[in-house]
Amino acid sequence: MKLAKKILIGIIALILLLFIAGVVFIKSKNQPLPVGSNPEVADQLANDMLVALDKPGFDSTHYIKWDFAGRNQYVWDKVKNYAEITMGYDIVLLNLNEITGKAYNRGIEIVGPAKDELIQKAWTNWCNDSFWLIAPYKVFDPGTNRSIVDLEDGKKGLLVSYASGGVTPGDSYLWILNSNNVPGQWKMWVSNIPWGGAVSTWEDWITLYSGAKIATKHNLGIIQVIISDLMAGEDLSAIGLDTNIFDPL
Repeated sequence: MKLAKKILIGIIALILLLFIAGVVFIKSKNQPLPVGSNPEVADQLANDMLVALDKPGFDSTHYIKWDFAGRNQYVWDKVKNYAEITMGYDIVLLNLNEITGKAYNRGIEIVGPAKDELIQKAWTNWCNDSFWLIAPYKVFDPGTNRSIVDLEDGKKGLLVSYASGGVTPGDSYLWILNSNNVPGQWKMWVSNIPWGGAVSTWEDWITLYSGAKIATKHNLGIIQVIISDLMAGEDLSAIGLDTNIFDPL
């Protein structure tokens, strides 16, 4: 009994120590959300960024496919706003405008509550994973506010806050652009990271057939988010896919 009690006390002490260490780590990393100003200047900086990334080229892109961090795979019909979302053995065909669609597991259609759960899971994954792909093109989305933040090096940062949209409204991002107005990194104040001001790079940019630019690597320090198998085209066959994958929708 005494040995068991000592082991229990040791486990509790270890848990408490890890908890305290976690609190200290979060406090050391946490930065308050900066207060921005000059929304007109911010809008101009945002437009300069979109020019550098070729927003018209992005708007004209029809189909995009990619792999997000080796975890989920996507095919997006930007014109109809449909997506095929593969999550392991689950595949969801999703109408992104209505958040409705079809769900399959190992090729068998799923119905009822299980279907609803898969569609919601696919939508949640879409909101997160696609944002890492196309966030720069969403700085003028409905519900966004833009402002300027003075950076330590004397440059101007573009603070974009999302009052609505996705599954985590209220998130804010501070874009730090290079001399060509292309994003080099951002700082995040988001609900799924426990400290404010977490930094991620935007690098390894590639240019799609339409001229639009996409970053394929995001370094967060302890982890990396890699966008792989990225392809785009005017039709599905141009990216090696069957042309009828969205027919069930």
